[in-house]
Amino acid sequence: MRIIGRKRERDELLSRYHSDSSEFVAIYGRRRIGKTYLVNSTFNERYAFKHTGLSPYEDGRKVSMADQLLSFYYSLLRYGLNEDIPVPKNWQEAFFRLERLLTAKADGGKMVVFIDELPWMDTPRSKFVSAFEGFYNNWASARNDILLIICGSSSSWILKNIINNQGGLYDRLTCQMKLLPFTLRETEEYFRSKGVNMERYDIVRAYMAFGGVPYYLGYIKPGLSVEQNIDDAIFRENSSLGGEFKRLFNTLFSNSDKYIQIVRFLVKRNYGYTREEIAEATGISAGGGLSDYLSKLAEADFVEQYRPAMSVTKEDYYRLKDCFCIFWLRFKEGKPGADPRFWQNNFTSARTVSWQGIAFEQICLSHIESIRKVLGISGINTVTSKMIIPSGKPGDGGQIDLVIERADRNVNLCEMKFYSSEVSLDQKENLKLRDRRESFKERYKVKGQVFLTLVTTFGLKYGTWSGVYQQTLTLEDLFQ
Repeated sequence: MRIIGRKRERDELLSRYHSDSSEFVAIYGRRRIGKTYLVNSTFNERYAFKHTGLSPYEDGRKVSMADQLLSFYYSLLRYGLNEDIPVPKNWQEAFFRLERLLTAKADGGKMVVFIDELPWMDTPRSKFVSAFEGFYNNWASARNDILLIICGSSSSWILKNIINNQGGLYDRLTCQMKLLPFTLRETEEYFRSKGVNMERYDIVRAYMAFGGVPYYLGYIKPGLSVEQNIDDAIFRENSSLGGEFKRLFNTLFSNSDKYIQIVRFLVKRNYGYTREEIAEATGISAGGGLSDYLSKLAEADFVEQYRPAMSVTKEDYYRLKDCFCIFWLRFKEGKPGADPRFWQNNFTSARTVSWQGIAFEQICLSHIESIRKVLGISGINTVTSKMIIPSGKPGDGGQIDLVIERADRNVNLCEMKFYSSEVSLDQKENLKLRDRRESFKERYKVKGQVFLTLVTTFGLKYGTWSGVYQQTLTLEDLFQ
């Protein structure tokens, strides 16, 4: 199996495989991000044992502990368990049988044990975690021939029960990996591997809808335009991703309606809302309940918690950052019988143009390391954030897309513009930008320089007023 990107993660897995002791690896990240594919492509299905937990909802009902145990039992049989042995009654018994199976298979080499979607196996009152702890602590960790790899789309479960475990699994993990979405560069490489030849401008437009999620990008077909591919994957009847949004949340969260309610509200404003604003709009208590929902959404990479740059208060904002969710909620939500050519018919509308600006900004924010590198500040400590300028105050310009505060006391004020050609400036825009720079420097007592920085698609058209931007970055820089 060919794998795009993930070289560091693949090398790390192989290093653990060749170590002279047992290893315990946890891999987590957003659903559909490629965790299973990474493990399968690294070990080519050569497992001593492999099992995938059942999705929490099957045929409209919750999956029970008995369902999970029966599925685990079938995996044991598949990998060589004696068929005369009955179905285990509990997880302690199930893991003991796994121990016996692996003991019989031991041949002196490292045995790869891969348990995928581990969080799904932890049904209420099943005592799954304590049984899993016993399996690793009492048996696997005492050996030198086990590579135990677990995966889970529920990042909050992995973080709470495995990575930050304060009980029997405390400090037992030997390696943890969080898989991130593909970068633009990796997306381009992925498309080429599938025979999809796109200009970088079109790759960015596809990325706006699907994000860097390999599973979604896999629906892009050669020979079709970006608009045709989006219609085919999302808007046509019985499309592959037609029910993805609700399915995504149902498989991650037990009380999915609350999480969906929150993200439906967050999509209304690009820079997000405070906790109090979210509580007032959703009716969810601003106390522990809402905090838990927001924390899990952030851990699942749907939401970003941040504090505006130069903020003198301790008030955080929460903003929806997942490209696919933003696209879905703006264009697909509530349109079950939409035109199967919806995107081809609407991709030039004013509403779409507005969304493109927001989506391009999110892409830039997720490629901040490329921006830092091109600006020549990758070796300088920086703090990056958005800024919200209150209306009516000096330097009023609304939201500043990105503020980079640098350890050398200088600041970059970055503006993102998604254009189909070069950006042109007139005198009015020039004066507005100069006023913003000087007001910002005076208002926040910046001791160094304030650099106006433009991140756009095809660059800045040279002219009388273009010198107001000290640096200009293009798509080529984002694909570094």
